[in-house]
Amino acid sequence: MQTRNVADATHMTRMTTAELRANYLVENLFQPGTVQLVYTDVDRAIVGGIVPTTQKLALEASKELAATYFAERREIGVLNLGGKGTITVDGKEFALAKRSCLYIGRGSQKIEFSSTDAKDPSWFYLISYPAHTTHPTRLAAEADAEPVELGSQRDANQRTILKYIHTKGIPSCQLVMGFTVLKEGSIWNTMPPHTHARRSEVYLYIDIAADAAVFHCMGTAQETRHLVVHNGEAVLSPPWSIHCGAGTRNYAFVWAMGGENQEFTDMDQIAVKDLR
Repeated sequence: MQTRNVADATHMTRMTTAELRANYLVENLFQPGTVQLVYTDVDRAIVGGIVPTTQKLALEASKELAATYFAERREIGVLNLGGKGTITVDGKEFALAKRSCLYIGRGSQKIEFSSTDAKDPSWFYLISYPAHTTHPTRLAAEADAEPVELGSQRDANQRTILKYIHTKGIPSCQLVMGFTVLKEGSIWNTMPPHTHARRSEVYLYIDIAADAAVFHCMGTAQETRHLVVHNGEAVLSPPWSIHCGAGTRNYAFVWAMGGENQEFTDMDQIAVKDLR
């Protein structure tokens, strides 16, 4: 497990591109046959990528958690972004097709990941926040997610939001998690931008072509910065930071939040004319 302590809003303004990337961008998450985890001081979130090939991979505790097992005091959301696979939680197997989501409740002790086909492995994307209550482990397929259609062709931001872990879907302690797909010809996400000082957020950008990129905007409304993001890379977004982005073509991303509340619509909107 790597540890990431991110800079505050004041220090961010004086950072070079390399320093911004070292603080807020998570690269190399999906490595065949490995479990990659990053522990951040932003609401103590953990971001992970798990790619089983020929053998099962176990999710284990490390010294950063000071716990006997990973989910002793944590809840976990996992989205499969690759080939078919299975997650086994305390002996119970859950089969995940592409874009299926598994919520794993606090207290789950033995968690293992496997791919159905090593040549087409699963890409298990993991988000974990501390939890102070227990909810049952539960699986949701893409068809089970609550869809929301947003945006317009005029604003180049037509997109479908799929909500998996939220107040009207899979219940959790504080984790909120879902998936957004931009339609062909649309490039902007979350524009106009917003903040929500009550929650941090993590963006994982996927389905980005090898010759394309997404420009993720961050910082405060008066001191914006950007990160160039490629496929399978994640951005840590502190509560004070805006988060929006534009791609060189359409793409998708997984969003996950944790903090003070679970209301998806709790956002402090920022007008485009006020951005600097």
